[in-house]
Amino acid sequence: MFFEYPELLWLEVIPFLMVLHYLYLELSRRNPHMRVSSINPWLSGGRGVMTYVRHVPFILRIFALIMIVIVIARPRSSDRMDRIDTEGIDIMLTMDVSTSMLARDFTPDRISAAKDIAIEFISQRPSDRMGIVVFAGESYTQCPLTTDRATLINLMKEVQTDLIEDGTAIGNGLATAVARLKDSNAKSRVVILLTDGVNNRGEITPQTAAEIAKTYNVRVYTIGVGAEGMAPYPVMTPWGVEVQNVQVEIDEQLLTDIAQSTGGRYFRATDNTKLMEIYGEINKMEKAKTTVDSFPVYKELYTDYALAALIAILLDFILRLFFIRRLPE
Repeated sequence: MFFEYPELLWLEVIPFLMVLHYLYLELSRRNPHMRVSSINPWLSGGRGVMTYVRHVPFILRIFALIMIVIVIARPRSSDRMDRIDTEGIDIMLTMDVSTSMLARDFTPDRISAAKDIAIEFISQRPSDRMGIVVFAGESYTQCPLTTDRATLINLMKEVQTDLIEDGTAIGNGLATAVARLKDSNAKSRVVILLTDGVNNRGEITPQTAAEIAKTYNVRVYTIGVGAEGMAPYPVMTPWGVEVQNVQVEIDEQLLTDIAQSTGGRYFRATDNTKLMEIYGEINKMEKAKTTVDSFPVYKELYTDYALAALIAILLDFILRLFFIRRLPE
């Protein structure tokens, strides 16, 4: 234990002086007396215990004052010092939510697998700020940069297709993510862009968005999602929803160029396991750690002393109110 303001402990002189003054007054009091030939009749009838109880309120006040001085000196304790590492990275998860993400070459489908694995990725990085951008024919921010993991995960769970106009506007999605990162002061700024198609919509081309990312030192990791060749896809027919095999088209050259121009990497995910491995690899690569030598964890200890002072004051009040007035001097 230590005191935050040890110089205030000099105030403990005040109760010491009060005790000296009280003793002086007690010793200087002149009690009534008379001369007798023998004190034998009074030997068994001396002062009773209750006579001394009148000093208890003063003792309680002195005790309360001592406790109050300790409280204002702010007693604290400190746990042992530890070395810690903080990441200092801002990450925008940029996800394609076009209807092609309903393809079932992943379990149960591409978008569900992407969301589940992204949530696992979020849980593994408690020290980073993260956000979510979704895109199809246009893009919007699902969640701005935050350290609130619960909110981030809940908003990721709410991501689904058919919320915005269909299409694949890769450039718009990337530009929106970069706009969220450009004013960040983090040591590292990262976009993880996941798509399963070819850019066919949007006002901003993917190449332009990549140049913007490069200008703001934003590193982009791109992930192409989809099996090789054909993939089962739910199609609406006059007889209801039927699963048909459709050709998987991913512009891998474009995604590779975006990643390389910004200092990132391109990955191809063909199933759940591969996608999980990709996020794991990105997790290992993005470790811009800042080491903090040590930090104290403080615990305030004044509450026990404050409680002791309060109890002493209450006892003093009760004694003087109900008992002291009836005691003999």
